[in-house]
Amino acid sequence: MSKSDKHIFLLSGQSNMAGRGGVYRDQQQHNQHWDGVIPPECQPHHNVRRFSAELHWQQAHEPLHADIDTKKVCGVGPGMPFTNALRERVVLGVTGLVPCAVGGTAIKEWARGEKLYENMVKRAKESVKDGGEIKCLLWYQGESDTSTQHDAEAYQVNMERLIANVREDLGLPSLPIIQVAIASGDGRYMEKVREAQMGMKVPNVVCVDAKGLPLKDDNLHLTTGAQVKLGHMLADAYLTHFAPS
Repeated sequence: MSKSDKHIFLLSGQSNMAGRGGVYRDQQQHNQHWDGVIPPECQPHHNVRRFSAELHWQQAHEPLHADIDTKKVCGVGPGMPFTNALRERVVLGVTGLVPCAVGGTAIKEWARGEKLYENMVKRAKESVKDGGEIKCLLWYQGESDTSTQHDAEAYQVNMERLIANVREDLGLPSLPIIQVAIASGDGRYMEKVREAQMGMKVPNVVCVDAKGLPLKDDNLHLTTGAQVKLGHMLADAYLTHFAPS
């Protein structure tokens, strides 16, 4: 497989990137479970791979983050509908997805030197060792930065620093990044975080807005259908801004 034949996408952030579509609590309100429903847009394809927690390529299937976001129950996220939508519209060889998202994490936990950041960079570097090219980072995070005014006001600086660090550490100074403007949050400063996300003026960084997508009963996580829609929105953004003409 030649280097150009594997298109690699990094998936990172917190729970809505890891995927909670179809995750529900049992009637006793104790344990969470995934309902196992996989929409057509999320079905496996023999040329779509995922990078496992053990740093091996394997066939991708939902839930993509099951061995990454291990402290929570994972369900459907945007990664599979994203790559399947790409495959419907452009000719791709092998597509590689590198899940890195962890639920309930604030952006300060993704600072250089922190465990989550260093693991993401390690996984990204390992993913290209047997060929392939990192095409884009898909980032959906910020709900955990809405609780205090300080965190919300610091979000833009922290996100811009994260972008600069990732690009430097991967040796990809123009790495395309698509971030999702949050549709929900833990606290009262959601709009401040959204303003930072949608107003960012960093080259090769674009934003898609999740606001208005259906949320589950917890008013925090996207439904399965919303994740499918988000995946298509991310694919549209990638093809519009970053795919070669």
